[in-house]
Amino acid sequence: MKHFSRFPVLLQAVCYGGAISVAATSFLNLPAQASFQTNNPKAVLDEAWQIVNREYVDGSFNQVNWQAVRQDLLSRSYTSPQQAYLALRQALEQLNDPYTRFLDPDQYQSLTNQTTGELSGVGIRLRVDTQTKVLTVVEPIANSPASAAGIQQGDQILAIDGRSTEGMSVETASDLIKGEAGTKITLRLDRASDVGGAFDLSLTRARIELLNVHHQVRQEGRERVGYIRLTEFSSHAPAQMKTAIQSLLAQKVDGFVLDLRGNPGGLLQASIDISRMWLDNGSIVRTVDRDGNSEDIKANHSALTQLPLAVLVDGNSASSSEILTGALMDNHRAVIVGTRTFGKALVQSVHALSDGSGLAVTVAHYYTPGGTDISHRGITPDVEVSMNDQQRQTLSSNAALVGTTSDPQYAQAINALRLPIAQNHLPLAQPVSLGQERSERSF
Repeated sequence: MKHFSRFPVLLQAVCYGGAISVAATSFLNLPAQASFQTNNPKAVLDEAWQIVNREYVDGSFNQVNWQAVRQDLLSRSYTSPQQAYLALRQALEQLNDPYTRFLDPDQYQSLTNQTTGELSGVGIRLRVDTQTKVLTVVEPIANSPASAAGIQQGDQILAIDGRSTEGMSVETASDLIKGEAGTKITLRLDRASDVGGAFDLSLTRARIELLNVHHQVRQEGRERVGYIRLTEFSSHAPAQMKTAIQSLLAQKVDGFVLDLRGNPGGLLQASIDISRMWLDNGSIVRTVDRDGNSEDIKANHSALTQLPLAVLVDGNSASSSEILTGALMDNHRAVIVGTRTFGKALVQSVHALSDGSGLAVTVAHYYTPGGTDISHRGITPDVEVSMNDQQRQTLSSNAALVGTTSDPQYAQAINALRLPIAQNHLPLAQPVSLGQERSERSF
């Protein structure tokens, strides 16, 4: 099983705020129409119904007669996949659970890309420039065909395989640029610094690992702070986090700031693996299924560091972000700074269906190590720091200021770290045990 939660705007809507456990079925890359060309559309509907019937966390199905739902779905006639998909979505809406949802083949493929932390394309982030209204490169992704070919930030994309991008949305452009690894695509680019005018560039699509962990050493007065920003809990995130921590330790940092702001979640296993990099002992999370079966997942003495730690969160820190935050808070391992988190305490399982579509089903509820149910209430930070509209706008318009002293929440995290860092440097300083009071803990 796999567990998850974002990527492009579409996926934010599909996955936002849900920890996911992806089922042990293989990811199918069948043509969208495959099952409907060879089978009755009802086969996929019944396949989805059976999964919900078997796994859904609420055995009462929100007081819905789930057997009657099946009879209704299978009694209808369907002339297209879309018609059947609509009927299934309407049936799932009766559960009143936005996290149990049907994904059409395109959405399911996008989710697969998201949870694996990979995509198949050329590796560029795009936006429509607010002034010129032209499709513009935000940045090429490291180790991608785009970066290897020399595509630069600010390059304008005028055409994709001969199709003009005038008036084109980022979503449409992304759909055109994505494609099977090994296939070719031609972009017509215009670069302000190039006096030669627009030019064509041929690229070969590839499978690209996305970077979900960014890190840097920050000199804050006398303290050397390792700043780590985690944007999503993909399958590659634990390995990237381990590399970041080890790199910063090699640079002799005195403490860490882990930034989870805006992180909507991801794979449950990724949140567990990353928790174990910071936490040596104690519980990480407890899950409970519809039959009351409980699983307490614990740290396993594999922490990479015991240096002081502050964690930044906000209202968009959800799901797997809250699992990690709750584990670090309840075990007195970190000081939490920012604003209250999103408040989503459900785990979902994602299944591939036989026609290339997919189904996400809520299968369990989770609780923090202290037994707290954070649903609809989130986690309240130790140090609450809100930002006004002007401060948010400043950081939004200049990403380079995020995680600097111009960032009010980061600045407070640094203040919170100064004392534990100083205590850590005292001769014969002893680590604070997990059983001590919060006022005595080491962050």
